[in-house]
Amino acid sequence: MHELSIAQSIVELANEIAVNENAETIQTIDIEIGALSGVVFEALEFALEMTVKNTKLEGAKINYLKISGLAKCSNCKFQFKTNDLLAFCPKCDQANFKIINGKQLRIKSLTV
Repeated sequence: MHELSIAQSIVELANEIAVNENAETIQTIDIEIGALSGVVFEALEFALEMTVKNTKLEGAKINYLKISGLAKCSNCKFQFKTNDLLAFCPKCDQANFKIINGKQLRIKSLTV
């Protein structure tokens, strides 16, 4: 479960930001999770619940922002939504495309 190591990294980064801001606690954190990031949302949510204990994130409101996948067909240049890396262009039915959005996993904002 790589979501545990991701959760630990999020907690470490959030704590580092709080220390740099001389904050005792973190009030809210917004985390963007792309549909094509390879992260299982429920597993990350569970892992974060375990890793925030006794950190500056304990008690913080955690907002998860799910980002849909967006791709651009390399053949016909059509842009289409997809939440699957194995997809076909709905316009030309080809599987040759580039991901434009939806692979990210990041802390979007943090309030101390």
